Formats: sequence, C-alpha cells, structure tokens
Amino acid sequence: MTLGNVAAVDIGTNSVRLLITDENGRELERSMRITRLGQGVEANGALHPEAVTRTVWVLSQYGARIARLGVKRARAVATSAARDARNREAFFDAAERALGVRPELLSGEKEAELSFRGATAGLSSEDGPFLVVDLGGGSTEFVLGGTRPEAVISLQMGCVRATERHLHADPPTREQLDACVTDVRHELSSVREVIDVRRAKLVIGLAGTVTALSAMQLGLVRYDASRTHHSILRRADVDVLFARLSATNVEERRKLLVEPERAEVIIGGAVVLLTILHELDIDELVVSEHDILDGLAESQRTR
Repeated sequence: MTLGNVAAVDIGTNSVRLLITDENGRELERSMRITRLGQGVEANGALHPEAVTRTVWVLSQYGARIARLGVKRARAVATSAARDARNREAFFDAAERALGVRPELLSGEKEAELSFRGATAGLSSEDGPFLVVDLGGGSTEFVLGGTRPEAVISLQMGCVRATERHLHADPPTREQLDACVTDVRHELSSVREVIDVRRAKLVIGLAGTVTALSAMQLGLVRYDASRTHHSILRRADVDVLFARLSATNVEERRKLLVEPERAEVIIGGAVVLLTILHELDIDELVVSEHDILDGLAESQRTR
C-alpha cells in the first residue's frame, strides 16, 4: 500500500502557503500568497472579516489543487494570528470547508519544532548544533539543537506585529524605529535565559522577511528560491538593506522587492532581524526555503 501524495498548509499571520509532495518527498507544488490574516489582531483580539475573506479564498484555491493532485494525506496548521484571535473557531470552520481538512492550532513551541525539522533536513549533523530562527508575522521562534530540538522559545514579535505596534508613519520616523528596537530587545532578553546561542555552529534563518532580504541582497528581479535557499545573509548586509528600506515610502519599497506585497511590513521585519543579529551577536545566517511546511509534510510521511 502506497501513502500517496501529501499536502501541508501553513496559515500564518502574513502569508498562507501550500506544499504538496509525493510519498518519497519529491516536491510537486509549493505556493505562497500574502493575505495578512493577522491584520489588526493585536489591537482587537479578533480576525478581521476582510482578512478572513482573503485567506479563505486562497485556501479554497489550495483545496482545489489538493484535490486535483490526488492528495491522500493533508495537514493544515494555524499559528500566531489564530492563537491570539477569539474568533478563530469560526475561521477554522470556513477554512475546513475551503480545504477539506480542519486547521490545527499550533503552540509556538510546536511551530518551532516543525520549523527546525524542515530547516535541518538534509544537513549534516557535523554542521550542528543549529540555531533556527523563524521570523514570522506575529511570532518569532528560536530552536537550538543537533539531530533534534534541545531548547525552544517562541516570542511575540514579528514583521506584522512590529509594524502595527510601532511603525505608523510612511516611512517610519526615527522615534518609531527606536521604539521598535527597544521592544525587540526586551523580548530577546528571554532568549538568553533559555538558549545558549554560543553553542550554535550554524544559524539558519527562515520565513518571508529573511528570504525577501536575501533576494534583495542578491539583486534578483524575480523570486527564485533556488538562489535564496542556503544563501548567506550577513549582519552588515542587513544593516545596509534596512537603511535603504527605512528611508523609502511604501510605493518605493514595492519597486525594491521581488514580492511587492511585502512592502508594508518589510521594515518591521528588518528591524526584528537586525536587532536579533546585533543583540545575540550573530555575524551571519544561512537562509533556508525549507521550514515548517517541510516539517509538516515529513510528519505525515513518517506516521
């Protein structure tokens, strides 16, 4: 009996992503759409109706692809925005109708473990211990480990949360940027209590802010995951990119990014990443296109 094709869906604060693989792990389709599900969640404690509509529409498209490709097993998860929203069950009802499978609400720690599993798959254990930094829309996860996670922490900071908390002008003012940095520094004090960053031989960065900055650093004119995957992003590079982005308005930022729809939250993400690199004394990280989606798919092939 064959397992057949497997689907994984990640419903994040900023984007919704789909991965379909065959039973051997060969990638058949990988898609990403920015729907900003987390719009206003921190301020209101609920998912905005327009954000729900945008997200469910994308999920219905993913559901059609899952059916068309003959998927035998599917797993969908929701992360930070859903964790914070009091109306998530109503959203899950609509998402289940669209996808054919009900989303699971992941804790920050479980999200981190799946991201670690996806990001480190295929890497030599000799390159570890690894520190995986998954910088999302509403939360950022840090995982330290070798063949498995050994220390995990999830923090309430990300590109959407930072933007909505602090960056209200376009471009943001110096005072707003400084307030954002102070906020991130405060959050990062918890990391030092849980994770000994000095143990990491390799730091791996995940998610849209990291891959978008990598694409910008590489000078890409269209998104090419084969170029960004396992590229090196140095702290000095992020300093330069942040300075350039933070001096531009949203229309100018759209022209600088190969994914223009990230323009509204990329400065917030860059502040978070740059502060992480400075505060934790990380000189460079390896960019990975493999993340929680890959961990989700793998979890179904090994059940």
